[in-house]
Amino acid sequence: MSTATSVGRALPGDPPGGRRALAVWGIGVSVYFVAVIFRTSLGVAGLDAADRFHVNASALSTFSILQLLVYAGMQIPVGLLVDRLGTKKVLGIGVVLFTAGQLGFAFSPSYGMALASRALLGCGDAMTFISVLRLGTRWFPARRGPMVAQLAGLVGMAGNLVSTLVLARLLHGIGWTAAFAGSALAGAVVFVLLLLFLKDHPEGHEPEPLPHQGAAYVRRQIAMSWREPGTRLGLWVHFTTQFPAMVFLLLWGMPFLVEAQGLSRATAGTLLTLVVLSNMVVGLVYGQIIARHHAARLPLALGTVGVTAALWAATLVYPAEHAPMWLLVVLCTVLGACGPASMIGFDFARPANPPERQGTASGITNMGGFVASMTTLFAVGVLLDATGDDYGVAFSSVFVLQAVGLSQILRLRKRAALRERERLVASRVETVHVPV
Repeated sequence: MSTATSVGRALPGDPPGGRRALAVWGIGVSVYFVAVIFRTSLGVAGLDAADRFHVNASALSTFSILQLLVYAGMQIPVGLLVDRLGTKKVLGIGVVLFTAGQLGFAFSPSYGMALASRALLGCGDAMTFISVLRLGTRWFPARRGPMVAQLAGLVGMAGNLVSTLVLARLLHGIGWTAAFAGSALAGAVVFVLLLLFLKDHPEGHEPEPLPHQGAAYVRRQIAMSWREPGTRLGLWVHFTTQFPAMVFLLLWGMPFLVEAQGLSRATAGTLLTLVVLSNMVVGLVYGQIIARHHAARLPLALGTVGVTAALWAATLVYPAEHAPMWLLVVLCTVLGACGPASMIGFDFARPANPPERQGTASGITNMGGFVASMTTLFAVGVLLDATGDDYGVAFSSVFVLQAVGLSQILRLRKRAALRERERLVASRVETVHVPV
């Protein structure tokens, strides 16, 4: 959705959507689905990884930190590659890399090799989501943008659900190597589907070729995307909303629930599943709300940040050795809203940039949450080691990152809104003067 007035009609030059678009987009999103399974597989294997490689909390967090460091660092290069090469080529490279990383992790005999495998996985994973977002803008009308993006996020969370429910059972049933190597077969399946059926755009909607000017082209794409307040606001919305749930699901949720809250692994796994299920439901709700009420974007994002902070504070300062189950259930339900709220960041960046910069702008936006997640993963690991596994102190780092992000959102919101209104007026004028 580019503007508030575009909700009910297609814009000039919009792709038609329809069943063909859904089928092609489905192949792209299935690649993202598998990438998320591989990305979050460590979340259910954190305690096993600590035993297997004989590492402490800081070293364990390095797995996820390195993976996210590579992921975040790749976002702008991937955005440029998607704008330049198209979706199919970039997704194909991504599948090869994250499948190789998952296989390497399965057979790693040492901590060092396991780290290298997670870095390779992160590199391939980085190429998926931006590609899927671009695929959606090429195949669906602009008014469908928020819903398509939320659906992509929902499918990603379904991948997280597979990790939580299926991979966790395989891990404790058939062992480390068989579970991770077996899961890598999914990468081979989506690679074949991608090669056979995926197309970058429908017939008649080919993008204009971009003249390649080397470093000048790269600098221009990044500079022009960053110059837009909507891109920067999108980055900070993504930064502030995504990371509490990402940190919880990617690594520290299981240890926190088992070691700090005294739950069994089975019960902790159920609560992690609740986060994922809540994410999927809230994603559909947020997508529908934003598609109908464009002005709801910022209130939804800020509301999610506020409620998340309140529930974390209530859990960490609860005046008993363990928080009650009802509070943990509410916390996990609210954490499920973090992923859908982070998708709102793309709804600020998308209308701020023309089609030829969508990949680059999305890459900049997508860096936000992963930089915040990486920072918090590191802070929690260090603080746990420094305080003798005091999870209350360690998870307090969440509030610091939220405060930083919130200050930037409030600083940029008026500037981005003004710029978006200017674009709306300009698009109305262009539409009026389009020859019939």
